[in-house]
Amino acid sequence: MNRLRRAAQKAQRELDALEGALKHAEGSDFPRDTYAEVEEALSRILDFTDEEGARLQEKILHAGGLEPGRVKRGG
Repeated sequence: MNRLRRAAQKAQRELDALEGALKHAEGSDFPRDTYAEVEEALSRILDFTDEEGARLQEKILHAGGLEPGRVKRGG
């Protein structure tokens, strides 16, 4: 799950860099709507990784006999 999340984060950074370069080069011809759609898709992937990660963590804790809210995290 973490690998997918990091890949989506990297894709967002790369898309931002590409968008910045192409907006400057293309001006009014730049396909803003298309890039916005891709950004939204990447955002949905990140939301999915957060939700699925939490779901799986809860499932693993439950299988181990622990309640998710009772686990203390070091810090």
